[in-house]
Amino acid sequence: MAVPRTPGCFSLQEAVGAAPALAQLRERADASRRCLELVRPMLPPGLRQQVLAGPIGDGEWCLLVSHAAAAAKLRQLVPAMCDALHANGAQVSAIRIKVQTVGR
Repeated sequence: MAVPRTPGCFSLQEAVGAAPALAQLRERADASRRCLELVRPMLPPGLRQQVLAGPIGDGEWCLLVSHAAAAAKLRQLVPAMCDALHANGAQVSAIRIKVQTVGR
């Protein structure tokens, strides 16, 4: 049974397909998530849930973390993460770590 549609409304998938800028944004978000999936096994178990995939573009990928201690540990892992990304064909030449402040 099909869901009735309101005239002039369309799904998110249809909106993304109709707007090239939205399609590009979705592709970048998907690429960022794939990169995180590649490096997540390299992260210490206690850190894995604290790291989020951030923006990616122009060869630079950003990882978002909740606090400075997590950022410091990730910075130590950047060379190994870059190597893993390159080995898997990701077009990332630099990784940036950003502490994401909550409530601001």
